[in-house]
Amino acid sequence: MYSRISLQFWIIESNDELKLVLLRMVWITTRQSVSTTTCCHPVVLIQFGCLVPNLSYPLSFNTVKEMNSSICTPNSLLSYTPLNPNSNSNFNFNFNSNSVVPKRLCFTPRASVSIPKETILKSFHERRALKIISGLQNFNKDNVASVVTAADKGGATHVDIACDPELVKLVTRLTRLPVCVSSVDPSSFLAAVEAGASMVEIGNYDSFYESGIVFSPEQILKLTMETRRILPLVTLSVTVPHTLSLPDQAKLAEQLEQEGVDIIQTEGGKCSNPSKSGVLGLIEKATPTLAAAYSISRAVKIPVMCASGLSAVTAPMAITAGAAGVGVGSAINKLNDVVAMIAEVRSIADSLGLSINIESEVENRGLRV
Repeated sequence: MYSRISLQFWIIESNDELKLVLLRMVWITTRQSVSTTTCCHPVVLIQFGCLVPNLSYPLSFNTVKEMNSSICTPNSLLSYTPLNPNSNSNFNFNFNSNSVVPKRLCFTPRASVSIPKETILKSFHERRALKIISGLQNFNKDNVASVVTAADKGGATHVDIACDPELVKLVTRLTRLPVCVSSVDPSSFLAAVEAGASMVEIGNYDSFYESGIVFSPEQILKLTMETRRILPLVTLSVTVPHTLSLPDQAKLAEQLEQEGVDIIQTEGGKCSNPSKSGVLGLIEKATPTLAAAYSISRAVKIPVMCASGLSAVTAPMAITAGAAGVGVGSAINKLNDVVAMIAEVRSIADSLGLSINIESEVENRGLRV
């Protein structure tokens, strides 16, 4: 069940850049004064008495403006206790019937509204999701553009890029596929979502393993809770580290599900060193992530994405093991030719039985010209 609630957003215009901020919630009734509950933060006011989780995002103050928006949110998110309107604050502004109200603006958060969560998760529920990953530390615009173009033309359902607003803007001009941004810094997600990202991911840890950095279950849970606090409505995927035993991976996945995670992603390719070549080597390389997908998919009800070390040979095995989709990175982003990238993506898509709607593809290209 979903309820439509009307929100009044108080936002800050910092120099020439207008930034939406979802901050501390306050209770408001008509013609009563109200103040912020956090020093140096604007306010989100909800007209019909329903509150969503508290959020904060510090900004300098220049101009306060008012905006209206309407969003759909699950009823389960609307049962929060209202805050005390008389809380002390160093930054107050009062409202009454004679208040001068700034000009109304219209705003629709791209990630939480323009692409509904049901649409983003549709291919997962149909167990045919294919996410192409450019890499958490890959900020090379040319390479990212090539990977995304290959995903778009090859039949993928999602793309995953580094958490950078400029990269997001570039990618959203190249494709209409849902764009996921990956990071281990929850505070970086908001800007990327504002730039047009449809979902966020805590994961793609491979680059950290090379530096000897590993993540504990406690750290993953903390990152998850912080991300949910900042972005309660945005689709969230979290990778379970392969450094944990399979029982511990399943346990962490259960805890993440309880924290409201939408997708669990597996990994393991980096820890696998195949002793064989050819098809046997490809299967051997995918064994850790396939084992994780099997174990975790039987422990949680949310979709599991099997990623790391997969190929056209092993992608169908992931679905058979219980995954709702597959994520492929190095098999694509390590290629240095976009034509080869497209061919590889299409090969994986074909192995999953994904059909490419040529008519829709041509229409999308025409709209972007």
